[in-house]
Amino acid sequence: MKDTQIQHIASTEFLKKVKSFMGENANLCYQCKKCSVGCPLLPEMDYGPHQIVHALRLGLQDMVLNSKTIWLCVACETCTARCPQGVDIVKIMDASRIFAKEYKVTPRIKEIPAFHSSVLTILKYFGRLYELGVVVLVKFKTGHFMQDVKMGLKLIRIGKLSFLPDFAMAMKVNKLFSKAMKMERKSL
Repeated sequence: MKDTQIQHIASTEFLKKVKSFMGENANLCYQCKKCSVGCPLLPEMDYGPHQIVHALRLGLQDMVLNSKTIWLCVACETCTARCPQGVDIVKIMDASRIFAKEYKVTPRIKEIPAFHSSVLTILKYFGRLYELGVVVLVKFKTGHFMQDVKMGLKLIRIGKLSFLPDFAMAMKVNKLFSKAMKMERKSL
């Protein structure tokens, strides 16, 4: 696999960038590891949430942006709820993903970009998460058409996946996406 090269930003600069972007002060973290102990996805991650926060504090931009952890975080907020200092680690993970995209860092798990773009597309058009739509888009983007078919059919059979999306919030969410795109264009 091709390694991604990123220019290293001075230690404090990357931390300041994340803080100004998301409003989170990672320097409050004293490495108690409660966030990592509570993380349900820790076994799949290359670094625990506490290690990402520590790397951020040390200015190890390459380590943070090239980690699987920032992409595997599902924003369940267990880490944030467990933090005795009130550090919102989910916001730090969000900012890290945004900067990784900005610096054109390719996630090491190839399905991740397909999943993220599919979720955003579905939210934009339907206003709510339409799981079957996400699955179909991811399958088309990755070419893994037959992978997980048995599980998908079982989920449909027991009523956990709906054939039809819910359009209740579509207009409101679409307006939010339009407003965000306009703001993003102005900032560039």
